[in-house]
Amino acid sequence: MSRRLLAIAGILLLLVGRASAQAPSPEAMNAARKLVVTLKIADQYRAQLPQLLLKLRPVVTQERPEIERDYDAITAPGAEIFPPLFNAMVDQIAAVYAASFTPDELRQIEAFYAQPAGQKFLAQSDALAQASAQIAQDVSQKAGDQLKQRLIEALRQKGHKL
Repeated sequence: MSRRLLAIAGILLLLVGRASAQAPSPEAMNAARKLVVTLKIADQYRAQLPQLLLKLRPVVTQERPEIERDYDAITAPGAEIFPPLFNAMVDQIAAVYAASFTPDELRQIEAFYAQPAGQKFLAQSDALAQASAQIAQDVSQKAGDQLKQRLIEALRQKGHKL
């Protein structure tokens, strides 16, 4: 999941750079929010939140039991501190999408991801990305090896000792 989130974050950063300065229309924002929900972006963040809270726990509580009890109560699932964060995140991501695509394009994208094929793609996207990255790395390694060998041979033909 983390690679997917990094990919999404990278795409969002690129889209932010291209986004226009004017605010997206309410129609675009509504379509974008629906897409963000269909893509389950907030769910992915929600799934990573427990690990984040575990990492923060010793830093914040200084491993003092009396603070740890209150920390656990404050950070319990459904705690009041989370919904505003999720809602703000969904709105900000939706604004990036809305600034990058027309309402019609957003509806088309959402329609694809709402279908079984789109949901299957989302479910398998991490594995696909990892497999693709491994293939690219393997091909690059082979290409580099072949290129190195050709260059060495060409330099030897020119009289260089390598």
